[in-house]
Amino acid sequence: MSVHPAPPANLVWQTGLLDAAARRQRNGHRGAVVWLTGLPGSGKSTLAFRAEVQLHALGFQTAVLDGDNLRHGLCADLGFSLEDRRENMRRVGEVARLFAAQGSVVFVALVSPLRAARDAVRERLPQGDFIEVHCDCPLLVCQQRDPKGMYAKAAQGLIPDFTGVFSPYEEPLAAELVVHTAHEGSETSAQRLAEFLLQRLRAN
Repeated sequence: MSVHPAPPANLVWQTGLLDAAARRQRNGHRGAVVWLTGLPGSGKSTLAFRAEVQLHALGFQTAVLDGDNLRHGLCADLGFSLEDRRENMRRVGEVARLFAAQGSVVFVALVSPLRAARDAVRERLPQGDFIEVHCDCPLLVCQQRDPKGMYAKAAQGLIPDFTGVFSPYEEPLAAELVVHTAHEGSETSAQRLAEFLLQRLRAN
């Protein structure tokens, strides 16, 4: 399966009457995809939701696409093989791209273990609109946290393709921001992320 299959030749992209500049002027900020990646239990969802609250309080248009939530609907038909993970990331990336095109800052909290698939999402967005945030947390710490009990189930053989145990995780090589979630509290990490985004996305 191609990461981004080509659309049928008879389809034409429809362009709306409001461009990115008009949305940026109204919102006071650029749209962007803030892609949080990391091992299960590294704090991606917590960080995304907390940073969203901070930006929302400042008047930003925001949204969060959480990996587990999306597997209840949009990606409910996908498993956890590497091929299904590629498709999961492709779908989420396309939804995030639509949010960003409407002027929102959309946080994506997704393990997204495949570097090439993350890079493919980046390539679909305008320069600077994909902000990769690596929630860097040692595997041992994630296993000790195990907030959803998934590592314990994986150790029992109940989750055969679990990332970090039976399936690889490819760390980003040049993430825009690295957050060491094992060493700082979630509020501190969220504040640091929010401040980073304010510098990057606030309209001049």
